[in-house]
Amino acid sequence: MSEKRDYYEVLGVARDCDGAELKMAYRRLAMQHHPDRNPDDREAESRFKEASEAYQVLSDAERRSRYDRFGHEGAQGGVGGGGAPGFSDMGDVFSAFSDIFGDMFGGGRGGGRAQARGADIETHLSITLMEAAAGVTKEVKVRRREPCATCSGSGAAPGTAPETCRHCGGRGQVMHAQGFLRIATTCPICRGEGKIIRKRCSTCDGTGVGHKEETLQVGVPAGVEDGATLRLVGRGEAPPGARAGNLYVALHVEADPRFERDGADLHTQISISFPQAALGDRVMVPVLVADPATDQLDPAAGAPPRDLAPGAGPEAEIEIPAGTQPGDLVIVRGRGLPRVDGRGTGNLVVHVKMVVPATLSPEEEEHLRAYAAAGGQRVNPERGGFFKRKKKK
Repeated sequence: MSEKRDYYEVLGVARDCDGAELKMAYRRLAMQHHPDRNPDDREAESRFKEASEAYQVLSDAERRSRYDRFGHEGAQGGVGGGGAPGFSDMGDVFSAFSDIFGDMFGGGRGGGRAQARGADIETHLSITLMEAAAGVTKEVKVRRREPCATCSGSGAAPGTAPETCRHCGGRGQVMHAQGFLRIATTCPICRGEGKIIRKRCSTCDGTGVGHKEETLQVGVPAGVEDGATLRLVGRGEAPPGARAGNLYVALHVEADPRFERDGADLHTQISISFPQAALGDRVMVPVLVADPATDQLDPAAGAPPRDLAPGAGPEAEIEIPAGTQPGDLVIVRGRGLPRVDGRGTGNLVVHVKMVVPATLSPEEEEHLRAYAAAGGQRVNPERGGFFKRKKKK
């Protein structure tokens, strides 16, 4: 017979720990070794009982004092008088600590045991950058499992009902004695279900499960980023006797040819001429969502096509300061994307690019040479002869 481990060692706590530390340590171990999370794992079940026994003793001030003085023998005679601490089966554990297991697993059947939960499901949804900026409600179609409509999830043919398994008394487990130990195993007759179906439902073949396709409305908040996931609680699979799982909607925000996104900020690029850069100007830049009071609206502003052509969509007028240099940035405050947390809106960052003309008319060249001469700048001399005559044609 193996010697019992020290209760403090079992829970991984110091000998002077308080009640809150004890409870936290026990909750952690119970979550790790809970039978519902480790089906048919005898070692996990043993660890679960060991931790429960340790907590049963150390959480009681009188029994803890006796244990500290006399060890395991001192812990004899716990609640209700004599007898060693411990549990005859898993039901005793759940009954003793139903408050803790209710907190951890949301209550459920079986004296505090966790109610099973249906599987989570995932679907994908694509939206435009404009829809991401404004927020949108979209439809998604999902296919999920739920209780069979014919038998209401019982698995039995209409007019009949499942019978309680006589072998395990409906518990789904049977106990085997090995010396002073009692070990629970899955009932071989009902295979852990606790019930036997004599006549199966013809629709679901006794599984109690059907499939349903459903169209759901999904509200996408403004400012979401590509790759974000929305969770719809209780919209996952809901097999018989279990609460529904969750639906996860993975979002894809499509690229917009006018912008590069950086969090809540939008970046765009405009081209200006040398005179505009030197003297300043007011120019139009693309914006994601138009301001009806101030912006110039394109006919496509309300609902731009997904493959947006250059120049399409709403625009706003901005000031290019005199002396702007190539590569300078013009920040338009508050014209980016809203932040999902509600803390304001990002900015529109305009990257300025200066375009140098590849060809000049004679008049443009004349004025440009005069400008260079006035500033004392050296430029290539005017080309004459054949090349000049050809250029003037």
